[in-house]
Amino acid sequence: MVFVLFGATGDLAKRLVLPAFYELAGQRLLPPQWLLVGNGRGEVTNENFRAHVHDALTEFGSKPEGQDWDSFAQRVLFAGGGFSSDSPGSLLDVLGEARTSLGGNPQVVYYMAVPPVAFGGLTQALGQYGLAPGARVVYEKPFGTSPDSFRELDRVVDSVLDEQQVYRIDHFLGKEATQDLHVLRFANTSSAAYWNREHIESVQIDVPETLGIDDRAQFYDATGAILDMLVTHLFQVTAEVAMEPPASLDAQDLQAARNKVLSCFRPLDPQEVVLGQFDGYREVPGVDPHSIRDTFVAARLWIDNARWRHVPFYLRTGKRLAASKQRVSLILREPAGPLAGQVPRAGNVLSFSLAGDGEIDLLFVVKKPGPALDLDVARGAIPLASLHGADPLPPYVRLIHDVLLGDRSLFTRPDGLAVVWQVAEPLLSTPPPVRGYQPGSWGPAEARELIAPGQWLLGQ
Repeated sequence: MVFVLFGATGDLAKRLVLPAFYELAGQRLLPPQWLLVGNGRGEVTNENFRAHVHDALTEFGSKPEGQDWDSFAQRVLFAGGGFSSDSPGSLLDVLGEARTSLGGNPQVVYYMAVPPVAFGGLTQALGQYGLAPGARVVYEKPFGTSPDSFRELDRVVDSVLDEQQVYRIDHFLGKEATQDLHVLRFANTSSAAYWNREHIESVQIDVPETLGIDDRAQFYDATGAILDMLVTHLFQVTAEVAMEPPASLDAQDLQAARNKVLSCFRPLDPQEVVLGQFDGYREVPGVDPHSIRDTFVAARLWIDNARWRHVPFYLRTGKRLAASKQRVSLILREPAGPLAGQVPRAGNVLSFSLAGDGEIDLLFVVKKPGPALDLDVARGAIPLASLHGADPLPPYVRLIHDVLLGDRSLFTRPDGLAVVWQVAEPLLSTPPPVRGYQPGSWGPAEARELIAPGQWLLGQ
């Protein structure tokens, strides 16, 4: 296998892709014979690129040392001079040498760890130089930055590649707890019985972040929270929660179920969306000093089908907030009966932490031990990594491994993404005003009003 990493010296490759690839090598999950070829505009020697990879792994991954690193480094090459329809740089020569070195007909994977604006040109160049047949091509998110750019990119990709060659990555789909949503629901009668509007009052998908955007200011100022998180991660996780039971969990059936429920998403009403920008954002180097880019978004989403009609899905994410969490919460309705009106609000909640190795949490109402009938909320937690024999893979490790296996179950399809852009279009064309908020807070006050009379479970 030859793994070609476009944007190999960029931030995404440094933080996520290279550490994931090194972990795959360390766990012996790569083919016996492989080469990693970095690509970029600069004329970087193999030795200097290996030093760059070593530094990236030291900062963000497993500490590279000893024989394991030496063996890994020998398989790392660099092809400089960029890669475009105007010039292939040295990539064709390096790929030729790689094929000769490995022998036979190695599987080639092209990973585009570059800004979305570069996807189309790189794809056209793959076709122009005859590199597309038999290859697998991984596209980072967002796949397009607007409905029009999505359609144009999809046209270019479809003209060069067969859909089975395409892997549109959304790393939230690779998280252990996201995958466990399927198992908890489809393998447990207790969960399946109440997974509908009769029993669920609302759903919260909440991904606040304490991090800022200093390390990728220019990218973020061209993207913002809507494109970086809402129309990618949060919509896809919503589909995972809301899908109808698929015929199986293989790629075709799982993708079909995900896309079917996406088609039921009601287009966003800008009046049901709150946008924010943290104070000081415009002073970050690389940001337009007059930018009105959103760094926070909270939205109320409706799904118009029999299972979820009239159940609000509340989605929230933002930078420089009070905590870093990744949580899906199903808030159950208060049951009728002798305790109606006495049950603490949001006392019955099934939650999934998507962070790290994942955790399932259950909040339920109990009687507080004592002489009186005092109700309280108890919590039970199941850390997924605590299960006997658990061997969790980080999302990027899992998804790159799936690419190597040719498993597209956890990757998005163009028909589903086309629907996503239709759902987001009203918000993109007529966005609400961007509100300021203090770093370290939970965002604009209007986000609390959006969910009233309920409340966000995080930041109560």
